[in-house]
Amino acid sequence: MDLKKHVRQIPDFPKPGINFFDISTLVRHPLAWRTTIDRMAEMIAVWKPDVLAAIDARGFLVAAPLAIALNCGTIMIRKSGKLPGKVKAHTYGLEYGTDTIEIQDDAVTQGERIVIIDDLLATGGTLKAAAKLLRESGADVVGASCVIELSFLKARGALGIPFTALLEYDSE
Repeated sequence: MDLKKHVRQIPDFPKPGINFFDISTLVRHPLAWRTTIDRMAEMIAVWKPDVLAAIDARGFLVAAPLAIALNCGTIMIRKSGKLPGKVKAHTYGLEYGTDTIEIQDDAVTQGERIVIIDDLLATGGTLKAAAKLLRESGADVVGASCVIELSFLKARGALGIPFTALLEYDSE
């Protein structure tokens, strides 16, 4: 099945000049979504994760069914102020400013094998920040995976961890 046929591209979103790769049409199609999860589970299984760390918010959609397929748990990496209880935070630089991500204080057990999950790899800033936060919390970050990689942005090499993506787009 050609899964790219189920990914909608929306020009000039969220701002002019950006081509948004929308997985909502992929998630909407039951066979395409099942195929996506099955293929990603096969790719990720080689890392033998204990836990998947899902990046807010579309990473949650991907990680939850993957965790079931891989028989592992899931933790949430959220934007600042969204998690209850005590949290650990990491602030990182953006092109124009900063952003902060958080995990719950007790989300990671020392030495746990964690794979980070998101829907799309663009510049890699959030994924790199997530890896740093997880490592600082005691995790063994063994890899990261996304449904889509925008390879023309060349973020993979700067991640510092093994990375895999199901679909690759090499131009805007």
